[in-house]
Amino acid sequence: MADTVLAEREDGVATLTLNRPERLNAISPELVVDLRAALDAAIADDDVRVIRLRGAGRSFCAGYDIGWGSESMVAAEGDRPWDPMADLRNMNRFVQDTYMALWRSPKPVVAQVHGFCVGGGTDFALCSDLIVCAEDCRIGYPPARVWGSPTTAMWTYRLGLERSKRVLLTGDPLDGRTAVDWGLASECAPADELDAAGLRLAKRVALLPANQLHMMKLLVNQVIEQMGLATTQVIGTLLDGAARHTPEGVDFTRRAMQDVRGTVAARDAPFGDYGQGPGTARGS
Repeated sequence: MADTVLAEREDGVATLTLNRPERLNAISPELVVDLRAALDAAIADDDVRVIRLRGAGRSFCAGYDIGWGSESMVAAEGDRPWDPMADLRNMNRFVQDTYMALWRSPKPVVAQVHGFCVGGGTDFALCSDLIVCAEDCRIGYPPARVWGSPTTAMWTYRLGLERSKRVLLTGDPLDGRTAVDWGLASECAPADELDAAGLRLAKRVALLPANQLHMMKLLVNQVIEQMGLATTQVIGTLLDGAARHTPEGVDFTRRAMQDVRGTVAARDAPFGDYGQGPGTARGS
């Protein structure tokens, strides 16, 4: 198995671990390819009933690798005007080929979230079937403040109108307790007990026959898909490209190419959250 994603199996559960801890498991093209390969292998394994997705090191996933994203955007476009349809095709490699592969997997996926789960990292969690998280985690979409739109558009389907707007109109994160209170996660646990809690939930799900699991997941997913999920995702992905090409988005790209950490810190400093402090949607 590739270094960016580790895989292991135990009692019907395949555990896939995002493994770029030095970058807080930030999303890169290599990680996307490796995760899809690991997911396909778990789906093909008849001894696996449930897939658990987690992150190595201090965080679940810190979203897209902004340095790589900024550089690749500039390199791809050069002096040419932005092509929204080319952008849509490129981003669908992530949205449809990877995030929605978790959604479409016939085997339920349990996302085990700790540390930061932000930006594109939330798509890994929200496209999974169940979320179990650490009490002190931070789940949020700071690109809502500048440079992004949630491409999978799962926030409203999971949280409803009022609370999804509360998250996306501020970019504020949720901690683990709030995520459970708001119905985003099934349960939370102290950070040092999270791995055991995540595995315990996955093993409990794995007690059901594989066909039964597939049918129950298919039934619930169809409710969301009949609400227009595919159309909403097209809009979300197009808006994500547009957000990166507003005057503020272009300026963010320019500054991020010089200093990623400083640029992200400047974005979040007025809100006092993520790397700047403990602020959350509940406490803001």
